[in-house]
Amino acid sequence: MDEITRARRLTWKVLISNFVVMWLFIAMATALSIVDGRFQWWRAVPALIAAICFTWCCARLLSEMLDHRRYPTRQVVVAAVLALVTAVAGGADPFGWGFVLMCWLGVATLEIPKSTSWSMAAGAWAVGVALGGLSVATGTAIMGFDLPVGVGLVFCALLYGMWGAIVPLSNRMWVWIWTLAVQAHEGREAHTRLALAEERLRFARDLHDLVGHQLSAIAVKTELAVRLSDLDAGAAKAEMAEVNALTRKALRELRQAVRGYRELDLAAELNSVKGVLEAAGVRCELRMPHGELPDGVAPVFAYAVREAVTNVLKHSTATFCDITIRFTAQEAELSVRNDGVARRHSRDLGSGLTGMGERLAAVGGKVSAYPTEDGEFLLKAVVSLPLDG
Repeated sequence: MDEITRARRLTWKVLISNFVVMWLFIAMATALSIVDGRFQWWRAVPALIAAICFTWCCARLLSEMLDHRRYPTRQVVVAAVLALVTAVAGGADPFGWGFVLMCWLGVATLEIPKSTSWSMAAGAWAVGVALGGLSVATGTAIMGFDLPVGVGLVFCALLYGMWGAIVPLSNRMWVWIWTLAVQAHEGREAHTRLALAEERLRFARDLHDLVGHQLSAIAVKTELAVRLSDLDAGAAKAEMAEVNALTRKALRELRQAVRGYRELDLAAELNSVKGVLEAAGVRCELRMPHGELPDGVAPVFAYAVREAVTNVLKHSTATFCDITIRFTAQEAELSVRNDGVARRHSRDLGSGLTGMGERLAAVGGKVSAYPTEDGEFLLKAVVSLPLDG
């Protein structure tokens, strides 16, 4: 499960918890009314039906708001009617059927301006206090049916005021956190795509600089040879000889360029992966030896760095990546450490590690990758010196 899915589930659970409290209050109010002999089935049954429909409607509302970032006004109005029916039929006790009004307020105030949400909160508070006072006056309130109406109204005003301030504010805060998480994730992906696009542009620019001049010269000399073919065959032949030489030179430089990118340049690869990691929000530290690496080691380590960083981006939620290269007279070692690859994901790295292992084995080296005791993930590539092959 990725971080976005986990954040969505947590936000959903927090929002749904209001409805769990609502049903607990309804169950408590029903049980107490039965014990006190004040249960009226002709009121409880329609209230129960309306509460069930209200819960189902609000679940759909939350799905629309979280997944599609849309405010379905018509469904909000339907939910408001169902909440009002529930409160009127069941008795708008703040600790009973009346809490449904606050659940509606918690959903209806999402994805709207603050001024509008406060207006809706004031309206829900007024309706709740009025209906709550009526339940006290008729003796159906479980919070104290023997209280004077004035005291009951004050009690309802305080409770509904507390619910009306806490529930919408809490829900809006969690949805805001969820929105920030989604935006951060989208921004991270956008930065990664941008870094990869810049790398492709760099390759295209380098390729153009390497062979562009020769191809332009070939085009000019070919055109000249065509014009000279009828006038001076010897000059045309000389021009075509130069075209042939330029073609061979361009082909040689093109092969060198492709081979260089295929075998990879370690310094360029380290700069590239550092840029990609930092664009993806991963802090990258490079620790390099003071001297130059022995012959043949740099291309092997460059490929290992690319594969290791690819795994960091694909399989982890790392916040840092430490790349260290060191060597002695006997061996050279590359280590890539990060804090994002979970233990359950480490076995999914098989195909990439297999290819890396084959490349290292071809020069007498070996690769190992494993989670450490402190919760990090470490990849090591070691080659003996001098290299085999």
